[in-house]
Amino acid sequence: MSPPAPQTERLEPAEPDHQVRFRLRKLLSVARSHKRALVLTHDNPDPDAVASACGLAFLLEHGAHVHAQAAYGGIIGRAENKALLKVLHLPIQPVSRVEAAQYDLVCLVDTQPEVGNYSLAARSAPELVIDHHPARPASLLSAFHDVGGPAGATSTLVTQYLRAARLVPGPALATALFYGIKSDTRDLGREVGGADVDCYNWLFPHVDKQALSRIEHPQVPARYFAAYHTAYERARLYGNGQACVVDLGEVYVPEIVPEVAERLVSLEGLRWSLATGAYKGELYLSLRLNDRRFNAGKIVREVCSAFGGSAGGHGAMAGARIPLDGRIEEQLAQELAGAFLKVFHLRAGPGTPLVPQS
Repeated sequence: MSPPAPQTERLEPAEPDHQVRFRLRKLLSVARSHKRALVLTHDNPDPDAVASACGLAFLLEHGAHVHAQAAYGGIIGRAENKALLKVLHLPIQPVSRVEAAQYDLVCLVDTQPEVGNYSLAARSAPELVIDHHPARPASLLSAFHDVGGPAGATSTLVTQYLRAARLVPGPALATALFYGIKSDTRDLGREVGGADVDCYNWLFPHVDKQALSRIEHPQVPARYFAAYHTAYERARLYGNGQACVVDLGEVYVPEIVPEVAERLVSLEGLRWSLATGAYKGELYLSLRLNDRRFNAGKIVREVCSAFGGSAGGHGAMAGARIPLDGRIEEQLAQELAGAFLKVFHLRAGPGTPLVPQS
């Protein structure tokens, strides 16, 4: 059985192996001067973050002989993400169960120091940063950094290092890395480069296909359907169907916010979608674009800078997390929606219901 041939446009070639090997030597050189490494994802991690953290920990253990622990802050609440951990039994722990002082090497994956969307004491400056999102200045000050570039997933970057180190992941890790690439690039259809396709194809023979099916098609709670009912009922269209905006109110898991934004952007004729939702005193925001003339990460950072919190992303997708700090969720969501509509030169207002009201 072989993976389907991916259909992509303007595919960038995979990076020459010698460049990956050069960076691998530097990465391992930095790691070998330490004894214990903490590999941390952004809070409420997605599959790409979880997989790349476990992959980097595996590389440090077997390539640098450094004890490594993958960890995350926040929660893993989306059904597919929970299934990823449950089905594959991945060696990653909540950071609350880890004593950070025991680790002399701090690594960040799928996030960067300036973003601030990870749970780590300020005194523990990361020395190793790997992220496919655009480079932040603080990342360039770390002892080793691999940030930005054409890769569509951080799992791709980590897989490149495993290949360069001649380390073949077992079925569980291979499945996680494969799903990390698959989900972050939307089945190799969004912001994909040659390295993504190359690593996707290399991992495929090592994937546990039955486990992958269980992850991609998990059982979901009744609250999941209630959240989508709310989303469709509240969603509003602007600019003659160019944009769709929805505020979900209080959500049962923060991951439902980007999932709804991702679903809405598939509406025929839509240029962009914006979803917001509150969880434990913070407002989560997710933007998705179908318009290549704009950069979602840049827009979200610029709009949200006036509201506080953390923001990040890249070309077609981006998000932010803003503390409510006593502000009313609905009012803050309306202000943010108005700011985004202004950026796209659309008039704010009640909009047109996505689903006609009976």
